[in-house]
Order: sequence, then C-alpha cells, then structure tokens
Amino acid sequence: MGARFVQANGLRFAYLQTGPADGPLALLLHGFPDTAHTWRHLAPRLADLGYRVIAPWMRGYAPTAPHDGRTVDGDTLAADANALHRALDGDGDAVLVGHDWGAFAGYRAVAAAPGRWARLVTLAVPPDPALAGARRDPAQARRSWYIAALKTPGSERLLARNDLALVARLWRDWSPDLDGTEDVEHVRSSLRSPDALRSAVAYYRGLDLLRVSTPPSSLVPTRPTLYLHGSDDGCIGVRYAEAARDVLTHPASLIEIVPGAGHFLHLEHPERVNATIAGFLARDGS
Repeated sequence: MGARFVQANGLRFAYLQTGPADGPLALLLHGFPDTAHTWRHLAPRLADLGYRVIAPWMRGYAPTAPHDGRTVDGDTLAADANALHRALDGDGDAVLVGHDWGAFAGYRAVAAAPGRWARLVTLAVPPDPALAGARRDPAQARRSWYIAALKTPGSERLLARNDLALVARLWRDWSPDLDGTEDVEHVRSSLRSPDALRSAVAYYRGLDLLRVSTPPSSLVPTRPTLYLHGSDDGCIGVRYAEAARDVLTHPASLIEIVPGAGHFLHLEHPERVNATIAGFLARDGS
C-alpha cells in the first residue's frame, strides 16, 4: 500500500489509508522515533469496525514535506491534526489516536476543536499536567536524557551518527522485549535526509517553550479519552500514567495500564491494545 498525499496547514502530508471510503475518519498519529507504519496492527482492526483510517507521517517526517521552523510548537501540531481532519472531510464522528508525540498533539487538537472529534485515544505520553514534577524526579530524568541531547546545537549530527544508531538504542531502551528491527528501518528511511533530521529534532527544541507558555486548560481534552500506558515503559514511568487519572476527568474517560508492555505497547501487545481501543470506541456516552 503506497503513500497518498494531502495539503493541510500549509504542508504536504503523506499518509497511509485503509477502510471504507465513506466511513468516519480515524486519524492515527505516530511519535518519535517512528513512522506511520507503526499502526499496521491497529489500522486494519479499525477498518473492520467501519472507520476510514488515515495514518500520516507527522510534520517533517519523510515522505511528508520538511518544515522551515527551528522549533515545532504544540499549537502547530494541534493545527496539523485539525487541518488534516478538515482536508480529509472528517466530521463530528471522527476519532483521533496518538502515540508519543502523536498523543501530545492529540490532547491539544481535541482541546482546541472538540466539535471535530468524538473520542480520543492516547498511548505512552500522558497529558502535560500529569507530568508535573517529572523534572525533579531522578528516575524520570535518567529516562529523559535523550531530550537534553536532542535540544543541543548540532543534535542532528548526533541523531544521524552510525546510520541513526540512536533510534535503535531508544527502541531497545523503551521496549526491551520488542524486536523493533522493522520499525527502526522505517525510521531510517524517513529521517535520513538533513531536512528530515532537522524537522524531527525541532520537536524537542520547542518542548520547553510549550511547557512554559501553554495554559493547562488547552492541554486537557473535554471529549472521552482512553489513555494506555505500558507497565514497563522505559521512556515515561508508570507513575505518571497513574497521575493522569486526576487529569482526564471526563466521566467516559478510561485509563489502563498494560502489564508487561513497554513504550511501544501497541506493537508489543497488539491484540490486547486493539481490543481495548475497539471496545472504547464502541461505548455509548459522550
């Protein structure tokens, strides 16, 4: 299945599509270091449920076009998702699924335009208020060493070194029991160009700006949200998933910890994760 292209928010996005052409939109957003191929287990399950599944390569990840900015901010990522909804003829029955940076974008997109989205599913990154205190947590600081590394000048060279060896290391560290060989190769194909490397690093260079300037009210979606987190996630400690219970307070929202799963839980335990997502999307209540 080859990539298709659509113009949204001033950028040419590449995406994979499956499911009935007249079904409600399911927009699936990947994170770092990852690509649209990460949804290869979930996409067909959602298509079987009748969704028109769209999995784009995120801003700057080839074959999506590179962007010009030195940083990427949260408002832009939210605008990307909402512009894709509009460009792809989504309606109020659309759902958004995001992993890692895709989750980060998803919270903001749904908070900014709740009328566009019926439900939100996020994996591996809780909403910002749940991460309060993370910078003062020594264990989390050790997990997050790569953020400081990617914010430094010249971090594109660090990421590119030895054919993106850092990407393979992060996959091993974050999900030690997962064979991520296939996915790492997809990332290498996406991020080998200097423009793509600069685009990916820009997310981290903008991260502090986002945390300081964004009011909490714009970070928490008002639509029903399912949050999934692996009990053995090597990127973000499970305590912050538990903290999300005090943040995602919509009565139809759910939080589930997946035992024995790491950061890429949708690839490690696809049957359980897919069944949980399918069940949540089928529930009544708004």
